[in-house]
Amino acid sequence: MGKMTAWERLQIVRHKGRPTIRDYLPLLASEFYELHGDRLFGDDGAVIGGLARIQGEPVTLIAQVKGRNIDENKESNFAMPHPEGYRKALRLAKQAEKFGRPVVCMIDTPGAFCGVAAEERGQGEAIARNLMEFMSLRTPVISIVLGEGGSGGALALGVCDELAMLENAVYSVISPRGCASILWKDASREEEAANLLRITAEDLLEFGIADRIIKEPAGGAHNNVHLMTEHISEYLIDAIERLRSVEIDTLLERRYQKFRKIGVFTEE
Repeated sequence: MGKMTAWERLQIVRHKGRPTIRDYLPLLASEFYELHGDRLFGDDGAVIGGLARIQGEPVTLIAQVKGRNIDENKESNFAMPHPEGYRKALRLAKQAEKFGRPVVCMIDTPGAFCGVAAEERGQGEAIARNLMEFMSLRTPVISIVLGEGGSGGALALGVCDELAMLENAVYSVISPRGCASILWKDASREEEAANLLRITAEDLLEFGIADRIIKEPAGGAHNNVHLMTEHISEYLIDAIERLRSVEIDTLLERRYQKFRKIGVFTEE
């Protein structure tokens, strides 16, 4: 799609017609059996998870859910998971580990929900536990950023062996609006912040944080959902085959080193 600014890509991923997991799932999986609840508090509409079969390959699929109208957004809490969403994700990931299924995580959130009730139920602890447990999960883990990947809310499903991003997706430590509000006390400078944060797929591939970029149709994924699904499916099957060929202890060491390198920086 040529060179575009982060702000321009952000407008594409926020397009009302951009496909969500609800659009991809029926095309991506020949079978899907949804599992609910975290066995502690309740279910979370912002995270969907269950057993899926992709091109005949059994996987555990965990995805953050975005809505495209007010009713869908209310049902999914505007794609901002509560702690029970992350605990549900971890429960399903541990089940996948037990039965030797690869885990596929689809990231699409502006960030975790920061309401009082979520904090009271341990939002920070739930995210931190996912980071710790996914790091040592003894099965291949693949994460794909479908649209927005915001802060710890995204990273809780982003500890993986391989991270892919759709061509126009963004992945950031904070939303551009949040950055502008904190840094300059001026949310209207959101566009400026977006272009400074280095949050595009190309940026993150350059930094070694993302491992693959999945090409989108011209104009964005909403212009051809079927083609976009084919690209995602082809990538997933290839990634699963590659990761399965690696001995599990080697895979875990590589996963550990991948995230150790992210925090390394040099000063001129």
